[in-house]
Amino acid sequence: MCAQRGRPRNPETQKSILQAAYDLLLEQGFGAVTVEKIAEMAGVSKATIYKWWPNKAAVVMDSYLAAAAERLPLPDTGSVQEDIRIHATYLMRFLTSREGKIITEIIGEGQTDAGLAEVYQTRYFQPRRMEARQLLEKGVKRGELPDTLDLGLCIDLIYGPIFYRLLLTGEPLTEEYVAALTGCAFHGIASVKA
Repeated sequence: MCAQRGRPRNPETQKSILQAAYDLLLEQGFGAVTVEKIAEMAGVSKATIYKWWPNKAAVVMDSYLAAAAERLPLPDTGSVQEDIRIHATYLMRFLTSREGKIITEIIGEGQTDAGLAEVYQTRYFQPRRMEARQLLEKGVKRGELPDTLDLGLCIDLIYGPIFYRLLLTGEPLTEEYVAALTGCAFHGIASVKA
């Protein structure tokens, strides 16, 4: 969440604002959401929203991230390859859901709104990368992966193709695709010398 501004947040008011922002985001898309509409739907003043969030992008992203966090649990099966496959599958399912399709709209808006791009990079994508890094680091600690691996490169190798299909090619994103992708990636990763 954004750094707190002004008085402490009333949890019920905050919940109402986030729910209103999320509902509007799903119904109308990011471009049509305004602070005025959020305030009206939540039954609060615009000033209340601006006390707690600096702009529309921040409140909308907070509402979106709260929903996304519930849909993307971190697996722990004891196998790094299985954990990554499950994590990538959860991400793929979310990105192809009604809620997840919003991220493509937000990415598009971020091409002309540097503030929004910074918000989704720092508050949505970087945490997903950190989750994947944690899973890979567990694999290194358990001896499943060499400790010489470039973990950032591995993350790009595994997750990059999902976003490539989502944002550029339009080819189907399926569980079978994610399983094949992670299998191929780990075949290559396994060949890296310690």
